[in-house]
Amino acid sequence: MQRLLRTAVVPFLALVFCFQGVAAAAAAGSVTGTEAMLAGDAPAADARATVQAQLARDDVRAQMAAMGVDPDMAAERVATLSDAEVQKLAGNIESAPAGGDVLAVVGIVFVVLLILEAAGVTDIFKSI
Repeated sequence: MQRLLRTAVVPFLALVFCFQGVAAAAAAGSVTGTEAMLAGDAPAADARATVQAQLARDDVRAQMAAMGVDPDMAAERVATLSDAEVQKLAGNIESAPAGGDVLAVVGIVFVVLLILEAAGVTDIFKSI
């Protein structure tokens, strides 16, 4: 009986105890509600809607056509992007300044003209 215990039962029990943690970790799931599942998809869906709304604007479609890009082809390509890519693109759209940074450009041009006037290169401000 002692020999049977050492050769068959002890190795079997050792394997059972070793793999018990693996089985418990795999079975440690919980019930996920519908709201939680839909909330996980919400950021990607919102980002996709943002990008599609921007592509549907008439001025954007006209600019794409002027650049030689087919707006319908661009919409198809956006539809094939992954969720991460769409979220990154939507973030770029939302963080872009509206109308460009015109005030910065005007300020830089004014400073350059002021420096050129002070250096005597131009006579722009003489008539003012």
